[in-house]
Amino acid sequence: MEVRLDGRVAIITGASKGLGLAMAKEFAASGADVAILARNPDSLAEAKAIASEGAVGKVATFSCDVSKAADIEKTFADVVQTFGRVDILINNAGMSRAMPSDQITDDIWQEDLDLKLFAAIRLTRLCWPGMKERKWGRIINVLNTGAKAPRPNGAPTAVSRAAGMALMKVLSGEGAPHGILVNGMLVGQIVSDQIARRYKEVGSNASFEEFVAKAGAGIPVGRMGKAEEFAAMACFLCSDHAGFTTGTAINMDGGATPVV
Repeated sequence: MEVRLDGRVAIITGASKGLGLAMAKEFAASGADVAILARNPDSLAEAKAIASEGAVGKVATFSCDVSKAADIEKTFADVVQTFGRVDILINNAGMSRAMPSDQITDDIWQEDLDLKLFAAIRLTRLCWPGMKERKWGRIINVLNTGAKAPRPNGAPTAVSRAAGMALMKVLSGEGAPHGILVNGMLVGQIVSDQIARRYKEVGSNASFEEFVAKAGAGIPVGRMGKAEEFAAMACFLCSDHAGFTTGTAINMDGGATPVV
């Protein structure tokens, strides 16, 4: 089975590195025109070069802080001006943030919700009318497994991601009659920039490969996931092959999460 996105236009937030960049590369290789959104303009040129390798579709980059409503509105208009419309929205922006709840200030809560929840709400609201009019759309909220199985000291991320999962479920019911399919992908232990940062923070004497192997040993499949595997699943969900799949929160965790 060949998964193709020819003729589709995708917005991917937080796409200058990590899982977002892996998805941008996979989507472009599958024929989609891809708008890469990221806060740091310095990382966009390299991201475009990487995503364009083997691309069939066009790749464009947009500097955008999706935690700010004004940035979202301007960037969405720029994407539509560049590509004509938006068929696919991947709400991927965010970072893992966890601490004891009594240390989370109102400002930290607000920053987390603006980046991980309200960004998805605002972008979806802008994409929705066009998708509804064309009777075709795909939206994926990239979350993490804490949305289903939160742990102590897992806030604020577990809370904002759980809200993102509820948003996905609400939208799936509203969008289904109009050909708009909305799903969630829950990140577990997948080799990405976040894992690389964790490796540096730990200051391990082992190599990065050894660190990853040790961290993945406790996962049922015996290893950590690959960004390419995550991207391939996202590409499938956004294709016509997944036309009967909506309202689903898929654990991308190698079987580690106790909640289905």
